[in-house]
Amino acid sequence: MPASRLPMRLSLAVLAVAALGACQQRAAPAVAEPSPIVPAPLALPTGSGCGPEIARTKAIVDSDVATGNLNKPVGDRFNADLAQAASECAAGKSGEAVHLLAAAKSRYGYR
Repeated sequence: MPASRLPMRLSLAVLAVAALGACQQRAAPAVAEPSPIVPAPLALPTGSGCGPEIARTKAIVDSDVATGNLNKPVGDRFNADLAQAASECAAGKSGEAVHLLAAAKSRYGYR
């Protein structure tokens, strides 16, 4: 190999090594996982009839809002529907109250 080509080949080798070094992947910075929210055990109201049934649903909705499983504006609308059902229940219209409760649960995807 002629001596005049040696510096050029050496330069190309250095350039290739530098280019390969630039392509190496760097380790991604460690991302701290958020700690899961552990809610307090949910104590649901007991009993039968429209009042306790509505109260149980309200407790579940409030818990879901508190843990972030349901956003607050949706929780507020759901609770407004539950308040209307509770009002009918308090007025002695349990059939209408249960109907309103079922409609609200269906609207927001609850069973």
